Amino acid sequence: MADLSCTIAGIPSPNPFWVASAPPSDKYYNVDRAFRAGWGGVVWKTLGIDPPIVNVTSRYGSVNLNGQKMMGLNNNELITDRPLEVNLAEIKQIKEEWPDRAVVVSLMVPCNQNDWEYILRKVEDTGADGVELNFGCPHGMSERGMGAAVGQVPDYVEMVTRWVKENSDLPCIVKLTPNITDIRYPARAAKAGGADGVSLINTISSIVSVDLDSMSPEPSIEGKGTHGGYCGPAVKPIALNMTSEIARDPETLGLPISAIGGISNWKDAAEFMSMGAEGVQVCTAIMHYGFRIVEDMIEGLNHWMDEKGYEKIEDFRGMAAKNVVDWQYLRRLASGDQNE
Repeated sequence: MADLSCTIAGIPSPNPFWVASAPPSDKYYNVDRAFRAGWGGVVWKTLGIDPPIVNVTSRYGSVNLNGQKMMGLNNNELITDRPLEVNLAEIKQIKEEWPDRAVVVSLMVPCNQNDWEYILRKVEDTGADGVELNFGCPHGMSERGMGAAVGQVPDYVEMVTRWVKENSDLPCIVKLTPNITDIRYPARAAKAGGADGVSLINTISSIVSVDLDSMSPEPSIEGKGTHGGYCGPAVKPIALNMTSEIARDPETLGLPISAIGGISNWKDAAEFMSMGAEGVQVCTAIMHYGFRIVEDMIEGLNHWMDEKGYEKIEDFRGMAAKNVVDWQYLRRLASGDQNE
């Protein structure tokens, strides 16, 4: 049987499957269920400085295809709405009970050094394995000068990453926003700031549908709506492309990648790892099918690797990235070979 153990941005993990920072990783109860099901790690739902955020009641809208759920999921959920100390206590407890699993804490605070120093000290006391800097949220928090508002400015990405690395020994993963023209620039900035790795993609800014009775975007909240973050199977092609851009960019070559975006089964995960990712994170598929989908992911990846003769993930990681080229380097068809 293949060895699925791996290291993601310097963080050991028994397998490459992590629960992404999202509702499935928001509290002890859910993370414990995830680990019992077999997930190798979690990224705890994004923490901020008190007072806690107040979320709205209707947070999700979906795009279905041919009557089947669901091609894409839109959310306008913000970071944790639970007190900081409650989250920290539960993180400490879960790490003590599951020492062999990766526990990474997602963070989002205002763009000033004092706030970052404050929350880093708190997280270090939990025994967590690392932090993920949420520079990707496209709604709610970006309007407050956090999330994508930081991720869209490479200078800010580098500055905050450097603050984190100067004030903590924890491995630091920078979560990138896809709501940008060229994903390579913030990735380069993260590397320049000393990041141990990057994760991508965060959700894509979107409005998925309109309620034609209330004439408001969905989810409709008292007749009003807003843009949200789009995720799920529909975003996988975008995430694969952005992953390959970072994996083959000479300036970020070798930068560890934790891939996110529409990963629903072992094959999706293998594709991202073949593009250079060290591991993957999953959210929408868990919300759709439950934590136990990881059992099929582990079994499927094991079977495929055995069939191909791969003993460990490193045997095939990045193999597909080598075959991604710019268009002008593709073999051209001779004149007359193709009707235009």
